[in-house]
Order: sequence, then structure tokens, then C-alpha cells
Amino acid sequence: MRLVLVPTPIGNLEDITLRALRTLKEAEVVACEDTRRTGLLLRHYGIPTPTLRLDQHTLDRAKELLAPYAYVAYATDAGTPGISDPGAELVRLALEWGWRVEALPGPTALIPALVASGLPTHRFTFEGFLPKAGRERKERLQALAREGRTAVLYESPHRLRKTLEDLMEVYGEAHPVAVAREISKVHEEVFRGSLKEAWARFAEPKGEFVLVLGPKEAPAPDAERLLAELKGQGLSGKALFRALVAAGVARNEAYRLSMEER
Repeated sequence: MRLVLVPTPIGNLEDITLRALRTLKEAEVVACEDTRRTGLLLRHYGIPTPTLRLDQHTLDRAKELLAPYAYVAYATDAGTPGISDPGAELVRLALEWGWRVEALPGPTALIPALVASGLPTHRFTFEGFLPKAGRERKERLQALAREGRTAVLYESPHRLRKTLEDLMEVYGEAHPVAVAREISKVHEEVFRGSLKEAWARFAEPKGEFVLVLGPKEAPAPDAERLLAELKGQGLSGKALFRALVAAGVARNEAYRLSMEER
């Protein structure tokens, strides 16, 4: 059994690779979240491959539904299967069943939003959709702020302003953010500014959103307190210097403090 995950356009129908089109043509069936939506794409490119509904409500029957086929292409509503959709669970199941699983490169909202944000891209974390409410949501936001990396979130229009409010509580109103809306669609835009400015800008959000948050700088450590603690552990000289640097104290400050203790 061969299962190939096929990324499909998130907006503009031209955002599909030649390899993806060939796979959709060659497969015996295209399993998909929404046969109507995927059917529009197939008809646009003149691909006659039949479709089969396979979403979060039918995944428990996946093995039964796909049993008649030796070569299956899988497409979600839009973008790369496995990112915030049932594709990840299908991959897990298929690997358990001993199927051959392939994933084609292609469209996703994550990378264009990150690259267009103007924020650091060399280290980033992708959170996807946050929990809707409660303690877990708060803890996830606090964990993101501690990451020290650019963070990328997906958000729906009706929860955007609440998420921006929650982010302001954790990151601060002036923290830099890029809000990408409707990527690859007619009304695509990327807003760049502070969290407070973004909250004011999107008073009546419409479309699908990707939020890119600049890294939150960790507060500078209390060097004097650290010095006292490390001295209490018996450290001095080079060992004290290295411990101070490892704890986040600037090298010149750590050198000064360690030299003063001699």
C-alpha cells in the first residue's frame, strides 16, 4: 500500500507543483477531507481520479475505506496534510499498518507568513492553534514567551482579538508581531507592528490568520544574587566565571565579578 500526502493550494490554484498534479492523476483514489473542495481542484486541472471522504469523523474506518486501493493520494482542505489537520493521525495509522508513506513538499501558510513577517527566521517555533481557553491556554502562551524564539500561531477570525489580548498580557502591548491574513488569496495582507496596534487594526477580523511573534528577550539575570549563590556553592575564579556566563550574565560583567572575588 502506498500513501502519498499531497499539498494543495491555500488560495491561488496556481500554487501547486507539477509533481503534486502527477500524483493526483496517477493515484487510484484521492482521499480528502472535503470531496467537494478537492473536486473543484481536480476538475480545474482536468484530473478524473475519483475521490473518497476521509476526515476526522471517518478516520476510524480508514483501513476499511482504503483497503481496495494500492495507491492512495491524500489531500486536506488546503495546504500540507499533517499540519493542524487529520493528516497527522492518518500518517500514524498508515505507518502502524506497514504502508509506504510519502509526503510531497508544497503550499502551507506557515512559511510564507514567517518569511514575510520581517522578524527573525533562523530560530522559530510553530504552535498551530492554541487551546481555546483555560489553564492549558495560559500555560502554552507563557511557554511560548519563554522560548526565546520567533513563534508562529494559526488563528480563526472570531478568536483573533481575544488571542491578541492574551498575547499582550504575556508579551506586553509593544511586542512586535506580524499578522498575515488570507495568504495566497485575493485579499492577502501582512500587518507589521505591535500587538496593541494589531488589536486596533483588526477590529472586525475576516479570513484566516497567521500570527508571527518576535522572540521575547529573557530578563537579565540578577548577577549579584547569582554571585552570592555560586559563592555559597564554593565556586571561585574561572569556575565562578564560567558558571555566571552559563547563567546568562554578560561575559564582561561575569569577568568583573569573578575577578573582584579573588
